[in-house]
Amino acid sequence: MGRATLIGFSAVAMWALLALLTDASGQVPPFLLSAITFAIGTCVGLAARLVMPAPDKRQKIPPQVWLIGIAGLFGYHFFYFTALRNAPAVEASLIAYLWPLLIVLGSALMPGERLAWNHVVGALLGLAGTFLIVTKGGGLGFDARYTFGYAMAGVCALVWSSYSLLSRRFPSVPTSIVTWFCAATSVLSLVCHLLLEKTVLPDGPGQWLAVVGLGLMPVGAAFYAWDIGVKRGNIQVLGAASYAAPLLSTLVLIAAGVAEPSLRILAACVLITGGAALAAKSFLLRKPATGGAGA
Repeated sequence: MGRATLIGFSAVAMWALLALLTDASGQVPPFLLSAITFAIGTCVGLAARLVMPAPDKRQKIPPQVWLIGIAGLFGYHFFYFTALRNAPAVEASLIAYLWPLLIVLGSALMPGERLAWNHVVGALLGLAGTFLIVTKGGGLGFDARYTFGYAMAGVCALVWSSYSLLSRRFPSVPTSIVTWFCAATSVLSLVCHLLLEKTVLPDGPGQWLAVVGLGLMPVGAAFYAWDIGVKRGNIQVLGAASYAAPLLSTLVLIAAGVAEPSLRILAACVLITGGAALAAKSFLLRKPATGGAGA
């Protein structure tokens, strides 16, 4: 599989640590946690600049790239947190996790891309597996009282899928620009915290270590890896494979002793793995191109 696609999937693997590390971070309110972790994510980008080739300072970054990047990172977390405050976590999470399906479907509109039946079916299988993970095998109880929260979760999915798809339209923009997207997201999250939340800092070295871990990987390196994947990798395969995140997250929680294994997890594993394999079928069987870097 192409290197860029694998790098993009490494972001999904890092996001699998999000639930465990967030749980271990204590009672830090969401926007404050976002402000701290994205500040650490900014430092990840600055550190990477020391070992990676410097971007061409003569290259002008289009204004829409700044809008897409900041709106994508900050907007996703703003609407996600708003959804969780105004709707049950199960329903809100499932709606928010429509973004991989929207990426697969929306990729048909991208230059040089073609949507095939296996991409759609693979994404739907992944969605079914995610349903089992998020609902814990139970049903959904949509309530009109939570309409606003459901809507915010839908906007959340739309924002992240749009960010991922639109980023692909600017492949020449260096991934180092994500550093400043993280910085802007940190500042905006801090403003929201000061306006909406009460300050509660991590209690003790264990919780601080979890917060630092969040900033280094799920809220740090993952966004740089995702940028490489969506710009240079196979976005349909990457979108379908993203459904592995809740499965991997659950497996991490089981390994840590926070969750218990079950037949439901096994069924979700089969659905998500099978869906990702089906979506990747044409990509895996494709003959490698000559004279270019694999994506």
